[in-house]
Parts: sequence; C-alpha cells; structure tokens
Amino acid sequence: MDQAPPPAVQAEGVVKRFGPTVALDGVKLTVQPGESHALVGRNGAGKSTLVSVLTGLHKADAGTVTFGGEPAPAFGDTTAWQSKVACVYQKSMVVPDLTVAENLFLNRFDEKSRWISWGRLRKRAEQLLADYGVQVDPNTRARDLAVEQRQFVEIARALSFGARLIILDEPTAQLDARGIGRLFDKLRELQDQGVAFLFISHHLQEVYELCTAVTVYRDARHVMTAPVADVTKTELVAAMTGEKSAGATAWHAAGTATPPDASAEPILRTEGLTLEGRFEPLDLQVHPGEVLGLAGSAASGNTALGEVLAGMRKADGGTVRVHGKDVRSGSVPHALDAGIGYIPEDRHDQGLVLERSVAENATLTVTDQLGPWGTVLPSRTREFARGMIESLDIKTQGPEQPVSGLSGGNQQKVVVARALAREPSVLVAVRPTAGVDVKSKDSLLGVVRRVADEGNAAVVVSDELDDLRVCDRVLALFHGRVVATFASGWSDGELVAAMEGVGERE
Repeated sequence: MDQAPPPAVQAEGVVKRFGPTVALDGVKLTVQPGESHALVGRNGAGKSTLVSVLTGLHKADAGTVTFGGEPAPAFGDTTAWQSKVACVYQKSMVVPDLTVAENLFLNRFDEKSRWISWGRLRKRAEQLLADYGVQVDPNTRARDLAVEQRQFVEIARALSFGARLIILDEPTAQLDARGIGRLFDKLRELQDQGVAFLFISHHLQEVYELCTAVTVYRDARHVMTAPVADVTKTELVAAMTGEKSAGATAWHAAGTATPPDASAEPILRTEGLTLEGRFEPLDLQVHPGEVLGLAGSAASGNTALGEVLAGMRKADGGTVRVHGKDVRSGSVPHALDAGIGYIPEDRHDQGLVLERSVAENATLTVTDQLGPWGTVLPSRTREFARGMIESLDIKTQGPEQPVSGLSGGNQQKVVVARALAREPSVLVAVRPTAGVDVKSKDSLLGVVRRVADEGNAAVVVSDELDDLRVCDRVLALFHGRVVATFASGWSDGELVAAMEGVGERE
C-alpha cells in the first residue's frame, strides 16, 4: 500500500510575541499536497503573523514548521525559503515597468554568463509559462497585464524556485467576477499538478467555491479545522466571531425603516452622463434616505461611473447635480464642496497615506477647518480625529498611530472617516468592504445605511452581493448600460444573471 505523501506544510504549537502582545498562541495548521486550504478569521486573528512565520519573515518563539516532512529552513536563508513557499499578496509585488520575462527571473537573469541574453531570457520565460499553462506574452510590461494575470506571473515565479506551497492573501480583492473565475480555474489546474494553496480571504463564498478544508483562527488561537463541506456559513461565522448567532446588524435592522420617498426632490441627479468606452448616457436619481446600488463587474462601467460622480474622472458628456446645483466634472475639490464624499476601491493606492497617522488621514478633506488663516493645528486635528475614532469604533492606539499599523478593517474605517468628515449629502462607496472581516463588513455597511437614514443619499458601487443587500434599489450594469432594476428583496440568482448579461429586465 502506497504511503501518503507528507503535508505540504505542517505547523504545530506556533507561538509568536511582539513585546507584550501575543500574536500567535500555540496555533496549528496542516495543508496537504494538491489541496486548497482556507485560513479565515477576523482582522487581528493572527493570519498575517502566521504567513510571516511560514514565509520566513518572522521567527517563531516556539513550535515547529515543516515543509514536505522536512524542517523549515534556517531563519534568514532566503533562497531556501523561496524553494519551499511563496506568498501572493493582495497588493501586487511585480515591478510594473519590467516585462513579464524580467519579472519572472528578477535577480537571476542568466546564471551562466556575465551578460544578459535577452533572447534566452524570453525563451526561458516562454517555457516556464507554458509549463504551468499561463497564457501571457513574456514581452508584455507588467503594468499592462490584468490583475489576475499579474497574479499568475507571481505564482509562476514562485513555482520556478521549486516552491510547492503558495499562500494567496486576499487574491480576489481587486478582481471582478470574471477575473475570479479565471484565477480559480488556474488554481485548480495547478492543484492537479500537486501544488498546494493556503487561501486567505474574507469572502466566505469563495472559500466554499475553491477550498476543501478550512481552518479558523480567533484572538491568536486555533479554533477549528474541518472539511468545508461539513461546515455551514453560519457555523463558520460563529467560529470566527465567537458568537452563537449573529443577531441583527445595524443595517439589517434598518430594513424596517421608512422606505425612501420617491416623490421627493432627488439629492443626486445625473442627466445624459457618459464616458466613452465605459458607460452610455445615464440618467440617475437618488432620493433622500435612499441607498442606490450600481451592480456589475469592473468591465460593466460601474466603477468608472462612481469615479465620475466623485470627480476622479471627467465625463465626456452630461451633468451631475447635488441639490439641484451642477458639479464640475473631473474636479475632486468641487465634488467635495458640492457635498460628495468618496470611499475609493483601493484603500492602499487611493485611500490612505500609510506612513501618516490616523488623525492626518481622517482629516485630509477638512484641513481648512483645523486652524485659522490656512493653518492646521495638531491639537484640533487630534480632537477632530478622536470624534471619528469613537463614532466609527476604530481600533487604534490613538490618533497619532501610523495608519499602516492598523488591521485592514480599521484602515478602511479611517477611509470612511475621511469620506464622512465634511458631512456629505451624498456618499459614493466603491466596493467598500473589500478585504475586511465579517464584523467590519457589517459595521461599514451600517455606516452607509446610517448616512441615508439621516436624510442623505448613498451610492454603493460593487459586484459583492453582501454590499448590495444594504441598498433600497439596485441597478445592474452590463457593458456600460443599465440592463435591470431591482427593488430590495432581489434574489441572488436574478442579480447575478443580470450582472452577467443573462436576460434583461427594466
């Protein structure tokens, strides 16, 4: 009888402390060859610290880690660690101005010669990509690739070192539905070749689509490991949060509130708004107390529409009005002055200045209110920020803490704080819960709901069904035009079909 191969990775009793903080408290994890294994938990549960231990960035204070039955490499031996494991992070690590071939063999262009043979380099890249079925031109600049293609390149590079365990940290956060499908298809192909994946995600539906096993961490401890098929979503959320039942969240409870008055004068109105190549002329109305959803993939034009509303892009035609007054297209300052708050899609690139403090980030849109004659008083900045921290329950050491030190969910709350700082009449939120845990997701959507319930208007731009459930009305976009309109109470199947262009209804 054939003996089962050793686990791709096995961690037992891993402990990691940072000063008085226990980041990992005797946790364990086992991932088998050819398996996609999910690691889930709320922000701060210990997932990122474990990844740092498994990739050799941090040395565990106690416990053991083995790869393929062999002890983990010595701490600091980068080459040895690369031959065992690699991590593909939410934020791409490819060098955008280099070609695919150059990224694949960065720092090891030609090991047999003092000079680089570009022809030989391209052939090596073509062979490597072909070995793993990655259909990408090696001469293409990395910046010109789609997000999932950049991830394929990072995975291929990791496998070229000999690694058979790939950690995927929120790999779908910047992907639309089609991109996620292509990524998952490729992961399944690689699993058939014996590659193991540790899949870290806050999107539980994806766990059920891709993974066969799931491990839950909570408060730096291991809570459970089980086959995905044996755990319901309710049980999984309960394990992550420590709560027996989720109860009604702020925005779920708001569903009993008085529905928006469609006869009231719209707060936000667009007429003939268009952006060539993105969306066709569009008339929108958002009434007081209403949350409007713009559902669709990135290719549908909904993200570009949200950016036009916020002044991030200039429309080719049409008008945007708030309280009946025109908003100058393509002008963020004018949009802010008109009363439009904005939560961008990517908090790292568009939402935060990571090396700056929580206070500085939260008050970026209100610097004119923080001191006389154009000055910014630190005391007033901190006071303003403390109010936002309390209002949004931001878990931080204080206003002066660098925002880079916060968890993903709390970083997103700082982005929301900035959007709300000017008390906007209209809040435009693009994929507002991307990359945050279950509790933070409910909290953030509760904020969106609260904005509307206070008599303002909100627009949620997303392809995440959970984001769209907070909406009073949802417009489904497909290839730049509205193909369906849904009142609250829509079914998942109906909305997904509309976003995918399957059947049209108005």
